[in-house]
Amino acid sequence: MTTSTPGRVLLVARRPGAYPTIGDALAEASDNAVITIEGGDYAETVELSGLRVTLAAAGGATVVVDGRGADRPVFRAIGGTLVLEGIEILADGASAIQSHDTELTVRRCTVTGGRGPAIAIRGTTAFTVTGSVISAAEQGILVDGSPGRIEDTTVEDVTGDGITLGQGADPVVAGCTVTGSGLRGVYVYQYARPRIEGCVISRTGHEGIAVAHHGMPVIERCTITDTRGPGIAFASGCGGEVSGCRVANTAEPGIAIAEGATPTVSEAVDPGTVGDSALDDMLAELDAMIGLPEVKEEVRALVDELQVNEWRRRAGLPVGAAGHHLIFAGAPGTGKTTVARIYGKLLKALGVLPVGEFHEVTRRELVGQYIGHTAEKTATVFEEAKGGVLFIDEAYTLTRLAGSGGDFGQEAIDTLVPLMEDHRDEVAVIVAGYTDEMVDFLAANPGLASRFGKTIEFENYSPAELLAIFGRMAAAGDYELDPAAGPVLTEHFRRVSGDANFGNARDARLLFEKARTAQSQRLRLLGRMPAVEDLRGLHAADVEAAIAR
Repeated sequence: MTTSTPGRVLLVARRPGAYPTIGDALAEASDNAVITIEGGDYAETVELSGLRVTLAAAGGATVVVDGRGADRPVFRAIGGTLVLEGIEILADGASAIQSHDTELTVRRCTVTGGRGPAIAIRGTTAFTVTGSVISAAEQGILVDGSPGRIEDTTVEDVTGDGITLGQGADPVVAGCTVTGSGLRGVYVYQYARPRIEGCVISRTGHEGIAVAHHGMPVIERCTITDTRGPGIAFASGCGGEVSGCRVANTAEPGIAIAEGATPTVSEAVDPGTVGDSALDDMLAELDAMIGLPEVKEEVRALVDELQVNEWRRRAGLPVGAAGHHLIFAGAPGTGKTTVARIYGKLLKALGVLPVGEFHEVTRRELVGQYIGHTAEKTATVFEEAKGGVLFIDEAYTLTRLAGSGGDFGQEAIDTLVPLMEDHRDEVAVIVAGYTDEMVDFLAANPGLASRFGKTIEFENYSPAELLAIFGRMAAAGDYELDPAAGPVLTEHFRRVSGDANFGNARDARLLFEKARTAQSQRLRLLGRMPAVEDLRGLHAADVEAAIAR
C-alpha cells in the first residue's frame, strides 16, 4: 500500500518573502503542494501537466485570477490533480477552467466570462464542482466522458447551453440552479447517462432539459419553469426516467417525447405538486437544526396550512388569498438565515413558489445615494427575487437614520410595501433583526405591518445547545473534541451569553476557529510530524487557549 507524501505549503502574496504570482509558486511546487493565495488581483494564466496541487484563497480572502485578454484558458490541467477553492476567475478569450483526465475539484469558486464552456471537463477521471457560480460565459459547464458530481452550483446568464453532458458521461448533477440560458438549460447527448436531481431550471431560450443522440438520464425532483421550449424533451432513440418533477409555464407539451424515444415517466409530473419525499427532506433538514423548538413548530404549522390550501385548490374548493411574508425576530446567530433558506425550499416543494431560490440582501443593496436611486435599486432587487425568498437581514437599519434628511432608507420601505402586496403570490419577503428594533421598523410605514402574516421569535441558544453546535462544527471539520473540553465550553457560553453583543452560533463559530488556531500552534511545537490522531485531536487546552484570546 502506498500513501501520498505531504507536499510543501507555499504562500502567494504581495509582500516580501512570499511568491509574487501563482506561476512563481507552481514553478517550485512538488506533488501534493498546497498553494495559499492572499487577497488581491492576479493577472495570469496557469498551465499544469501531471502535477497534484491545491490552490486555495487564504481564509475568507478575495482572490481574483484574471485571465482576460489571453487566448488560452485561465487554468488548464492535463493529468494529475487540481483543487481550486474560493477563487474568483475571470475569462474572455477561452475557457476559465479546462481539464483533461485530471482529478479536478472546484469548490466555492466564482467563474465569470469565457469563450466556449466556462468549465470544460474531458476524459475518464472523476471530478467535483460544488458550491460555485458560473455566469456571463458562452456556455456553462461541459462534461465529456467523465464521471463525477456537480452540486449546489449556479449557472446563470450564458448565451448557449447551461450544462452539457456528453460522450457517455454519467455524473450526478444535484441541487443546482440553471437560469438564463440562451439555448438549453441542460443538454444530455451522445450516450450520456447522468442523474439530475433536485435541480431548478428556468428562463431558457429552448428546452429546459434536452435529451438527444441516445442519452439516458435519470431526472428526479427537478423544477423546470419559464422555458421557451418544452420543459423536458426526449429525441428519438433516447430513454431514461423522469419522476417527481414539476414542469410549469413552458411551451407545450411540458414533456415532449418523440416517436422512438422510450423514457419512463412516473409520479405524474403535475404543475403545483412534487413528491412528498422532497417535502419530507426539507422538514428533516429543519428538524436536524439544534434547538429552536418553537421556531420549528411555527414553520411546521405554516407548512400544514399551505398543504391543506393546495389540497383545497385541487379539489375545487375556495382558498383565501395568502401572502408568505414573515418577520424573523431575535438576536444574531440564532439560525434565522438558515431557517429562511429552508422555508424557501419548503415553498418550492409545496408548489407555492416556482423556484424557492434564496436572495439575501442588507441595507447596502437597497439604499441608493440620491433621490430616486433607492426606489430603482429596491425594485430591481425585488424583481430578481421573484419566484423565491427575499431575505432582508438587519431590516431595522433602513429606519435607523430616518428623519435625518440625508438618508433614503425610508424610500426603500415605501417602495417595498406596494410590491409586497401586488406580488404576494410570487415572492416571500422575510425581514430579520433584533426584536425591539423590528418594532420601530414596522412603524416606519402605516401599511408595512399588515403585509406580514406572522412574526417568528428566535430565542438565544442555551449553553448546552451551543456546546452541541460547537461539537457539530468540530465533527464537520473531522476533528475529535476532547470530552474534557465540554465543561470548559459550557461554562464559557454560560458566562458570555448574558452579554448584549453575544452572537450565539456566530460566537461559537469564532471560538471554534480560534481553537483550531491554538491546536495548530500546539502541533507546530511537537518537534515531529503529527500523526493523524494528533491532527484530529482538539484538546481542552486548545479550547482554553481560544477562550483566553
